[in-house]
Amino acid sequence: MCALFGFLDYGKKIDFYTKMKLIKELSIAAESRGTDATGIAYVKNREITIFKKAKPAHKLSLYFPNDTTCVMGHTRMTTQGDEKFNANNHPFDGYAGKSFALAHNGVLYNDNILKQTENLPSTEIQTDSYAAVQLIEKEKKLNFTTIKNMAETVMGSFMFTILDEDNTLYFVKGSNPIYLVQFKELGLYVYGSTKEIVHTAIAKTVLRFAKGSLIDLDEGDILSIDKNGEIRKDLFTFYEDSYFNKNYTGFEWSYLYQEQDESMTDILIENCVNFGIEPEDIYALLDCGYDPEDIEMMLYEPKYLMECVRDASR
Repeated sequence: MCALFGFLDYGKKIDFYTKMKLIKELSIAAESRGTDATGIAYVKNREITIFKKAKPAHKLSLYFPNDTTCVMGHTRMTTQGDEKFNANNHPFDGYAGKSFALAHNGVLYNDNILKQTENLPSTEIQTDSYAAVQLIEKEKKLNFTTIKNMAETVMGSFMFTILDEDNTLYFVKGSNPIYLVQFKELGLYVYGSTKEIVHTAIAKTVLRFAKGSLIDLDEGDILSIDKNGEIRKDLFTFYEDSYFNKNYTGFEWSYLYQEQDESMTDILIENCVNFGIEPEDIYALLDCGYDPEDIEMMLYEPKYLMECVRDASR
């Protein structure tokens, strides 16, 4: 479980102090979903700049230049890839005809398979999310088509944000949450993974006096906001197992399913304690016939998961 947060200031009416305060409060509020690492990305001189460290947000000073109009942030709860090796932390940088940064909330569990079937380059980065960067880079373009192809190829739970060197911000909505608010009079968008993150942060800035409107995103939506605040939208077909809708040659389906199941089970057992769940609870659900991907989604609702465990134990 991680958190996404940030803003896009297309109206350029917000003073620098307010934007710095906003990012500070958003990042601290986002600690509710992860304290292992914190990072931001922004554009400086038409180049993506990323700052990230394996520290909780409240222990960092998140600085960006005073002419910055968009900041994309992430707080991390580690599921794959040691956060002490900073390259494993979000956001990740990429290049596909233009430089970009990508942040992810969720878990991808076909990243190792994709390294083989998509011939993704070897990398020192161990985080599952990085496969999304590599899939976009492989197509050498960053646009709705290549983002759609990526979203329909990865398998798992996700909410991606992508910032390019033109200060266009993309939202790619899988099954994980996002809360996006527009302050039209101010020419400002603010977002976080949950309503609570956004409202908690806004309440501690002068934006609490402004009127905002919610922008809904559904599963399968790709939404872009350019530097002028203009919204464009496209769609992709979302399945948490969408990878298996692809027709790859050279691999047996049974082999792919077996590797996916074993890999996902290992991830669940390894990381369930981060959610306050014991490994024996995961095994109890598996023994009752729950799919690993269903259990992964339950981790985000631990009270519901424990109710299922109690039912399974009867």
